[in-house]
Amino acid sequence: MSRNLESITDYARSVEQVRKRDLRSGDRVMVTTRNSLYKIWVLDEGVYRVSGGWFDLQRIAPQRMAINGCTWGGSAIKQDIIAALGLRLEFGNRVLTTRIRQVRFICAAYAKLTLN
Repeated sequence: MSRNLESITDYARSVEQVRKRDLRSGDRVMVTTRNSLYKIWVLDEGVYRVSGGWFDLQRIAPQRMAINGCTWGGSAIKQDIIAALGLRLEFGNRVLTTRIRQVRFICAAYAKLTLN
């Protein structure tokens, strides 16, 4: 992929992504990267409970955490999303994942229905 601003902007518009504004408390997002699986629970606006990947390796999971957004690997970051295919997730503690390969969204309302 070319790394000029125009190509990055075009890619950002078309990439499959989970936006922060679409998430509600109790929703879950499962993010599979090249190396790890991250489980993200929405606690409140801008606050998440994260486990898996680096957090499990450090033995600090689950961790209450902000999510900065997603990046292409450089300094440009898309702050309005939790996860997007092909990008790298950046957590509030500046931990940066490998490239995202799969994103699975689980709506809290749906999860409650399946438990009953």
